[in-house]
Amino acid sequence: MANKTISEFKQFILKGNVLDMAVGIIVGGAFNKIVSSLVNDIIMPPIGYLIGGVNFSELKAHIGGPESEVTINYGNFIQEIINFLIIALTVFIVVKAVTKMSNLRKGAAVEGEEKK
Repeated sequence: MANKTISEFKQFILKGNVLDMAVGIIVGGAFNKIVSSLVNDIIMPPIGYLIGGVNFSELKAHIGGPESEVTINYGNFIQEIINFLIIALTVFIVVKAVTKMSNLRKGAAVEGEEKK
């Protein structure tokens, strides 16, 4: 029984879908760093400047008074929302472009088959 399970596991791991998923996760991790840098280093500084020199990452609410060390860091939360929106928009654009190219390729293949 153990040999059958190990054999099935090997087949599962060697399927193309699992390898594609692994590549996607690695690329996604690298992409996340790029988007984080875009938001933190390029987008947020001008926004902070426009609203009076506020650094979003420093925005926080002190629980128990201004001298309390316990804080709710809502500025980081705002930055993460912006990160998410940029990632979602980028993924949307990429998926839309890939779908359009795939449809064009399918259309060209159908036209090529009709000419034969």
